[in-house]
Amino acid sequence: MLFPSSKLRQSDLSDRWLWDSDSDAGYTVRSAYQQLTTHVEAEPPEVTTGDLIWHKQVLLKASIFAWRLLRDRLPTKNNLLRRGVVDVEAVMCVTGCGLEESAPHLFIHCPIFGTLWQHIRSWIGMSGVDPLTIDDHFTQFIHSSGHSKARRFFLQLIWLLCVWLVWNERNNILYNNIQANIDQLVEKVKFNSLWWLKANKSTLVFDTHRWWSDPLLCLGID
Repeated sequence: MLFPSSKLRQSDLSDRWLWDSDSDAGYTVRSAYQQLTTHVEAEPPEVTTGDLIWHKQVLLKASIFAWRLLRDRLPTKNNLLRRGVVDVEAVMCVTGCGLEESAPHLFIHCPIFGTLWQHIRSWIGMSGVDPLTIDDHFTQFIHSSGHSKARRFFLQLIWLLCVWLVWNERNNILYNNIQANIDQLVEKVKFNSLWWLKANKSTLVFDTHRWWSDPLLCLGID
């Protein structure tokens, strides 16, 4: 690259252009070629929330859904309003809580669906609070109970399943006029998490009663 020599702070020289690759010989085609073909190996990228949605025991369509959720690309009512698909009168949350349906509201802060996380934490035996954003909620939920790889693997599955089921329940209310029931939703999380795990791991032989009582104990996770 060419830089003015004054940038080198040489006060005894007049300003002139210097070729950064070889300030003594100056610019040559050879030095330019070496500059263009020399690559510094980049540092490996940090793991992001987008990397964590792909889980071998989670339905592919659920992971794709989570990818859209984390990028706020779901057809939530506030997104549809921004696109001119619905009127402002139609942006209220389907649960009837009286607040606008956005992704953070629907999946975290809704007085109906948002309480799911409290029930799931109680079932798993962990504590925590819900952050404001979807990304932060995902990351905190996965890492809130230590750094065991097996624990993170399980909590990833649970988080992905919860948001997937909330969206399906939301659509049932919207299109099928089915009333939301948080207790039934918790039961669906318990049942489907066991089903997802057993679908790819036939060695899981414990019954549903044990799973309902202590899933971490069933999986041998401390």
